[in-house]
Amino acid sequence: MFAKAVAVSLLTLASASVFAAECSVTVDSTDQMSFNTKEIVIDKSCKQFTVNLEHSGKLPKNVMGHNIVISKAADMQPIATDGLSAGIEKSYLKEGDERVIAHTKIIGAGEKDAVTFDVSKLVGTDYGFFCSFPGHISMMKGTVVVK
Repeated sequence: MFAKAVAVSLLTLASASVFAAECSVTVDSTDQMSFNTKEIVIDKSCKQFTVNLEHSGKLPKNVMGHNIVISKAADMQPIATDGLSAGIEKSYLKEGDERVIAHTKIIGAGEKDAVTFDVSKLVGTDYGFFCSFPGHISMMKGTVVVK
């Protein structure tokens, strides 16, 4: 009886890890001013979510730098516009901009950065992600979906 209970417990643990939500994503950015995805899907069971950003291009960050900024979809362009004067040192984001839910720093060729945020901040509206490097939002943007 004990052996059967142990076996059932081990199977339960194994299946829980197999079916556990993946609470992170890796997004690649390139010298062609693009992300490798147009959608970030977050499992609703995730409490925290991590976005790993990589830059597979060859150009430095002052020429073709990229970051990922997560915000309400309606706030994306205003955040990008307001951040233009902040400069690369501040990842082209206005200091203390409360519309920004999460963001990575600006990275260049071969670099990586990551940001982890509280999924409970994504409630009740449409969300998106974009690159705040000047001019990049026109091509480097997508949606964030909690399912």
